[in-house]
Amino acid sequence: MKNIVILISGRGSNMEAIVRTFNQEKWDARLSAVISNRADAAGLGFAGKAGIPTRVVSHKDYPDRESYDAVLQKTIDEYQPDLLILAGFMRILTTGFVEHYTGRMINIHPSLLPSFRGLHTHQQAIDAGVRVHGATVHFVTPELDGGPIIAQAIVPVFPDDNEDKLADRVLEQEHRIYPRVVRLIVEDRISLNEDGSVNLSPEVVDSLSFIVKGGGL
Repeated sequence: MKNIVILISGRGSNMEAIVRTFNQEKWDARLSAVISNRADAAGLGFAGKAGIPTRVVSHKDYPDRESYDAVLQKTIDEYQPDLLILAGFMRILTTGFVEHYTGRMINIHPSLLPSFRGLHTHQQAIDAGVRVHGATVHFVTPELDGGPIIAQAIVPVFPDDNEDKLADRVLEQEHRIYPRVVRLIVEDRISLNEDGSVNLSPEVVDSLSFIVKGGGL
């Protein structure tokens, strides 16, 4: 049974989607902990009510990123995680931390990577005049928003879109694809190869193609 640890900084809506799907589908896994760098993160309350252990490791208690990541890593490793999920964890992670979890850490980014890395992705998409936007689930590497892509969901960009409207449609798709990818990893149907490529079992290719087509086009 795989141990899952989730990192959040705020509401953690993707964490909520994963927890709800986990409970509905009864995965053969364990939600071992939800950890936040902020004591006031709203998602901690949801996780606690769901019976998941919660921890706070505040970045404000440490003088630099390296010392913080060392303590965070030690805290995470208490749960012997097979999978570490970033769900709105608003911290840039050090190379050493990322490499410690190579092949075990995933993130979801609100754009169709490699386009629109970083922040304010929805406004970036509108400003660029693209016709489609979306979300990407990827393995985490030291390169910011640059890890191997696992799955993407596509949404249209409409002429009257603003940042909030577009963000809402993208978030809806995030809540669809992230839990599905997590389950497929739990079931050993998605993994990271030593050469950095993503290994998909044959039946998963069709499943992820369905996700891409299910973005509202």
